[in-house]
Amino acid sequence: MLVSQILKTKPDDKVVTTKPGLAISEAAAMLAEKRIGTLVISADGKTPDGILSERDIVRELGRQGAGCLQQAVESIMTTKLVTCSRDDRSDAILQKMTDGRFRHMPVLEDGELVGLISLGDVVKAQLQELSMEKQALEGMIMGH
Repeated sequence: MLVSQILKTKPDDKVVTTKPGLAISEAAAMLAEKRIGTLVISADGKTPDGILSERDIVRELGRQGAGCLQQAVESIMTTKLVTCSRDDRSDAILQKMTDGRFRHMPVLEDGELVGLISLGDVVKAQLQELSMEKQALEGMIMGH
């Protein structure tokens, strides 16, 4: 399955972004309010500068304590982004996420953000693909 097909199955294709300079406490509030696990940090709302996850915030809280919540998001965001395109295959994305131990991947087209897929999105797509293959094989065995 292609990333483009995964994006079509998502109920909301809008990626939540925020500008650099936002306090980590405000980012945490946004994550909680929107019930999401990741924010894309982007100065222009189109090109990702970094990504900030709930895990990033928890790790920093563990290292520095609550004082880190007043720092700007860019102080802890991941800047070495692993991205994909709409034409990438879900199995390759799953491998990259597993190897890199991350759960969200920005989807870019011509350097601009067009979507965000999660590990859950990719696993769901893989399960659907396996189910379709199983049904096709059962149909062949049964002579349909």
